[in-house]
Amino acid sequence: MRRVPVPLVLACGALLLAVSCGWGRTGEADEGRAPGAPGGVTAAAGSATSVHVMWNALPDGSGVRSYEIYRGTTKVADVPDSQHMVDVTRLRPSTMYAFTVRARDTAGRLSPPSRSVRARTPAAVAADRSAPTRPRDTAGRTVGSRAVKLSWGASRDDRGVVSYEVYQRGVKIHSVGGRQTATVITGLRPGSRYVFTVRARDAADNLSPAGARVHLTTPGRDDGRDTAPTGFTATTHRSGGAYYIDLAWDPPRTDGVVTEYRIELDGAAATSLVWGGTPPRGRAHHSFYTGTAAGEEHRVRLRARLPDGTWGGYSAERTVTTGG
Repeated sequence: MRRVPVPLVLACGALLLAVSCGWGRTGEADEGRAPGAPGGVTAAAGSATSVHVMWNALPDGSGVRSYEIYRGTTKVADVPDSQHMVDVTRLRPSTMYAFTVRARDTAGRLSPPSRSVRARTPAAVAADRSAPTRPRDTAGRTVGSRAVKLSWGASRDDRGVVSYEVYQRGVKIHSVGGRQTATVITGLRPGSRYVFTVRARDAADNLSPAGARVHLTTPGRDDGRDTAPTGFTATTHRSGGAYYIDLAWDPPRTDGVVTEYRIELDGAAATSLVWGGTPPRGRAHHSFYTGTAAGEEHRVRLRARLPDGTWGGYSAERTVTTGG
């Protein structure tokens, strides 16, 4: 059973996806035709009990609503169309698994399965509390305005490294197999600054310290307008003697899943909204406390933390009056 997403509100002032490995946005599917099978599917063990599966987004006009991931004939995950990677967990150690991905469009039609890819989980390691060494000699370069290539020296571990994880300003955005010491990160923004780090993980889920930071700036320009939430509205209501501001918006269209928003009230950061579990599909809603006084005027807007770890553009600003 899919869990209903629960928003967790964190105090500001004192943030999963993963960046997608494919491109494209959905559009309207051809009438009467199911979407094609997803391509570029890969699978790599993440630990003794997990496998990281990635695929390319289907092109514009496919009308894709979601992707379904199968282990053999069993569906193990169902993710929004904006997500193109997933960690399949609760697997058995020392076991070979086969995975396929299928796309479902807005009319409910299911694509043929992708080609099958295989990954073997390593043996479980009992009482292993020794983390791998930090990846050394991390380096990177831009590959056009929307991608970078990262490389690093192999970590050492007494039982062996199973995977490497890539972080952007502390947010995990990518994962590759333990024998891989380079990768290309796509879905980035032109004219944006990035800070990447790499960490190694072993079969017992011990995570290494981060390697040296890699600072890169993609060429080009991005004014943020295409990354802002749209259809933003704000109203107020009274409950239990207090006033609340009710927000609604359409998430920005991005190559990945948006799980965090920053809400600005009267020109200052008010709260951060982090979705626990799977973010809602389609229009999002949130309410927050503003006080007990009637007749107070407030300006409010919000922006999203994008799957690449950067902040997108602000929504339009709305003005509300408590009790009005």
